[in-house]
Amino acid sequence: MMPAHTLTDLLPLLSLGLVTFLLAGFVKGVIGLGLPTVAVGLLGLAMPTAEAAALLIVPSLVTNIWQLLAGPRFAALAKRLWPMLVGICVGTWAGGGWLSNGGNLPGVALGVALLVYAALGLAAVRPQLPRTWRSAHVSALGGGIGVITGLVTAATGVFVIPAVPFLQALDLDKDDLVQALGLSFTVSTMALAAGLARDGVFHGHAIGVSLLALAPALGGMFFGQWVRARVSAPVFRRCFFVGLAMLGAELVIQHVR
Repeated sequence: MMPAHTLTDLLPLLSLGLVTFLLAGFVKGVIGLGLPTVAVGLLGLAMPTAEAAALLIVPSLVTNIWQLLAGPRFAALAKRLWPMLVGICVGTWAGGGWLSNGGNLPGVALGVALLVYAALGLAAVRPQLPRTWRSAHVSALGGGIGVITGLVTAATGVFVIPAVPFLQALDLDKDDLVQALGLSFTVSTMALAAGLARDGVFHGHAIGVSLLALAPALGGMFFGQWVRARVSAPVFRRCFFVGLAMLGAELVIQHVR
């Protein structure tokens, strides 16, 4: 039986995990992304970034596979996006060890990544690719974007930059964009899990805790989908990005002291 003092010590961390994954799932339910960003950002205030990233693996994988399979064009999108997906795997593997052995640098990198992501979101940046580009140009760019996304993932545990702006620039319709995001995030999650397992961070205990985090993440996601139909999405997005910027700033300050 677990000693009382050990349970008492664990309660704040368990409470933080419950609230974090409820909130992260809620955000994903409302705007279709943000679960790993919120989860790693908040948990990174209380634990090493690598450990925070390990805990999000199962909730991220399940919710993103769900998002991926919700659309009708999986095969077509996989064929179009495969250079980016391969690049994500290469970049994540090449950056192996950064999260687990980087000292305070992963925390600072995560804070900076959140600040950049929040700034892009608040500025409503929507990149456009030249109309004269052929599919070969887009494929080559996608491969490079994938490698950079993988390197950012390996350093921070977050895989939205620069993959999300690139996918938005492809001018996909709404349903295809949501499915493409699910595809990108699913591959990123699996690549991150492989890297963390290689570094000894994603092991039996972490897998068990990550499984426990799935329930609040799914609960938050269901509630977020319910709220999405009843609130102004643009207002929520602005509030989300402001909060993300504050979280990023706090992470940078905390890890450079």
